[in-house]
Amino acid sequence: MNFTCIVYEKKDGIATIKLNRPQVLNAMNRQLWLDFRAALEDVRNDPAIKVLILSGTGRAFSTGADLKESKTRSLEEYRAYLVELQETSRQIIRFEKPTIAAINGYALGSGYELALACDIRIAAENALIGSPEAKVNSSVTGGALRLIQDLIGPGKAKELLFTAEYIDGKEAARIGLVNKAVPLERLEDEAREMAQKVVKNSAFSLKMIKKGLHLARGEVSMEALMDFEIEACLACVSTAERQASLKEFEERKGK
Repeated sequence: MNFTCIVYEKKDGIATIKLNRPQVLNAMNRQLWLDFRAALEDVRNDPAIKVLILSGTGRAFSTGADLKESKTRSLEEYRAYLVELQETSRQIIRFEKPTIAAINGYALGSGYELALACDIRIAAENALIGSPEAKVNSSVTGGALRLIQDLIGPGKAKELLFTAEYIDGKEAARIGLVNKAVPLERLEDEAREMAQKVVKNSAFSLKMIKKGLHLARGEVSMEALMDFEIEACLACVSTAERQASLKEFEERKGK
């Protein structure tokens, strides 16, 4: 399989998808999502694969949505994009095989949400993680409104979302947002070692355990939440302040 925006590998029962637009810090455009979903489907259908690792190339896991595409979308096009984005997040959350996010650098916005949708997160100690949505008149997607609270509790979740501040991998591990933080040079090996422990176990048992964990958390209310997230995000991006805040955000990034 040939891909434009990801690097996809399979070896020893482990599949690895690396987001691969390093020149824009792995910002997510339409082609990246198409590539990602095609690889995800291949992992799903390959009985030899028991676990999936997600990571990024270069200095970022992903900085989230590609703002160049965001600027040109009509509200109707934005809704279609968000519906697809939510469906991709649902696929990862519901994925029958265990998933590990190896957060190698910036994990922001929907990039951060992609990591949250995974079962296990391992971060580089110097990775920067957070939700900038409140700074650019947007809102959180990917089920993150629930996933973040499940991991770190409502108080800390509100602090991070309301301030839109980033935290590094060490702090993320301290508060339970990621399972562990390791030096960057150890990250890939650490994720693979974790995956190798999973691979030793029964594929059917893993499937049943993961399904049971979702049932225990109340998947039906998650559906309602994710539908709400679409409406919240559309309401935010349709405000007059949206373009001004995007321009200000880009100027800060350029400094």
